[in-house]
Amino acid sequence: MKPAVSFFNTIIKMKKILFLIIIFISASSSFTSGQEKVWSLQECVQYAIDNNIQIKQQALQTMVQENTLLQSKLNLLPTINGQAQHNFSFNRTLDQTTYQYVDQNGQSEQFYVGGNLNLFNGLQNFNTIRRNKYSLLASELDLQTIKDNISLNIALGYLQILLNTELVTTTDNQLQITLQQIEKTKKMYEAGSVARGNLLQIEAQAAGEELQLINLRNQLDISYLTLTQMLELESPEGFRIIAPVISIDTNSAITGDVDDIFVQAQGLRPEIKSAELNLQASELDFKIAQGARSPRLSMSHSASTMYSNIRKKITGFDPVSGDLIYGEYPYSEQLDDNLNYGIGFTLSLPILNGWQVNRNISNSRISIDNYRYNLDAAKKQLYKTIQQAYADAVAALKKFSASVKAVSSMEESFRYTEQKFNVGMVTPVDYNAAKTQLLNAQSDMSQAKYEYIFKTKVLDFYKGLPLNLNQ
Repeated sequence: MKPAVSFFNTIIKMKKILFLIIIFISASSSFTSGQEKVWSLQECVQYAIDNNIQIKQQALQTMVQENTLLQSKLNLLPTINGQAQHNFSFNRTLDQTTYQYVDQNGQSEQFYVGGNLNLFNGLQNFNTIRRNKYSLLASELDLQTIKDNISLNIALGYLQILLNTELVTTTDNQLQITLQQIEKTKKMYEAGSVARGNLLQIEAQAAGEELQLINLRNQLDISYLTLTQMLELESPEGFRIIAPVISIDTNSAITGDVDDIFVQAQGLRPEIKSAELNLQASELDFKIAQGARSPRLSMSHSASTMYSNIRKKITGFDPVSGDLIYGEYPYSEQLDDNLNYGIGFTLSLPILNGWQVNRNISNSRISIDNYRYNLDAAKKQLYKTIQQAYADAVAALKKFSASVKAVSSMEESFRYTEQKFNVGMVTPVDYNAAKTQLLNAQSDMSQAKYEYIFKTKVLDFYKGLPLNLNQ
């Protein structure tokens, strides 16, 4: 009996150990799934580039341009087409040997292979290949432009979350100070040192700050929702971002000027290069249209053969009657005997085609002017963007420097006012006014800081530097 009892005890222990292992694995899985993924700016940008629908559509358009370029090259090859035909004839059928009709059902087969090769058409094929190369390069640059614009939008959304987070923290800290002040005022009111009106005014201030905090938290939630939508995520649930330590030296200065940055960006920005390539492509369209005035030289080539079951083969001559002697004409022999092939050349001269060639040339010339305007507009837009970002960055730095001084002064002023309020030397109205001024100054400082960061990153981006908040 003892070995049996020992065996069952061992089974029970193993079940307990297995149960504990299962609980541990389940707890570990729950803990892992409950963790939130924290995203950096670089991760957000890369994820958006990999999943954005507009980028995918432009990538498909680029693939279409690749196929168009390849097809224009393949158009230089000769065309070759084949044809096979089987015919049935009933009652009276033409005998291809005697060229007489016979009362017999017949069958015949015909085979043909042929095509054409353009030898010269005003260099239209050559210019089409060059034009399609430029169009492909422009499409690739348009894809990069979309990626850059999305990257900037992601950076703006990322910084908006950081700003709203900082505003929430600042307002929450001020609310905590007000709540502490309510407790102090309650004790002073219960001791009879202040009137009940003072307590009511502080409580009203706390209610206002609590409402402001709720609004800011709602704005923070919306900014998270906006960023996750740009990332094509299904929900902002569990989405959090890394808050890097960002410091700004109030004595710093923006390097370079608008013209220097513009000259540098003009040679780097894909939208400018794309506009230049589209202009070059339109100039080639003009040459293609002009090529339609040129004579066209083409070469045709063909090979054909046929078979008929009615056809007979001349096998001899009857010297008595003077008639030809006919026999069976095998299938393979007919194909060999009827085989013919050759080449031909065609020269066509465009003389009058409803003035279509001239209209195409005129439209191509107009298109060149239009693409030239597009290039000028792209350059002007780039200059305006850099000019605006530069002006905003300078203004934001000035505002931030002034806000830093204002916050420092108002913090000292608020501490002094708070001390006086605690001893009943100032009214709650004066205390609330000082507190509101401090909160507004802190909010202005935060907004100026992130405005300056974004605009300077825009300028760095146009200089060819990657987006990085740690620089």
